[in-house]
Amino acid sequence: MGKPHERKTNAMRVLDAAGIAYEFRTFSCEQALSGVEVARLLGLDPARVFKTLVTVGKSGEHHVFMVPVAEELDLRKAADAVGEKAVHMAKSKELLPLTGYVHGGCSPIGMRKAFNTTVDETAQLFDAITFSGGRLGCQLELPPDELARVVPFAYADLTVAPAARS
Repeated sequence: MGKPHERKTNAMRVLDAAGIAYEFRTFSCEQALSGVEVARLLGLDPARVFKTLVTVGKSGEHHVFMVPVAEELDLRKAADAVGEKAVHMAKSKELLPLTGYVHGGCSPIGMRKAFNTTVDETAQLFDAITFSGGRLGCQLELPPDELARVVPFAYADLTVAPAARS
């Protein structure tokens, strides 16, 4: 569990209420860092550190995607995964009122509303994944199966193919 003297985020409160053990890591930052920078600061493999991305579908519905920090969300694959004709990234200024979290501190756990969530299939390769804990400089680590207890999600291939990244 998180340390009692640490300031709890919504994500930590949800995990605590569900009795789910998690690892809590913090680092000092005054603005959002790239996920790759966060992985480097924490000494973690970027393949197991995931970023939380909020999108808007053509239907107007919001969808949450989690992909490894060094990868890019393939919007076509993302749309297909959630049955939308298309999705686009939500604007940063929309995140706080929509999710309760700021850009760079958006956790898939404890959002103001439950959104359709999809996690890149590579998460299944790891015993535990790391992702934002709900504020800048805060990361949580737990097994994907434990994450699924508080955030129902589907797995899908969500990232841009390596040859298409240039």
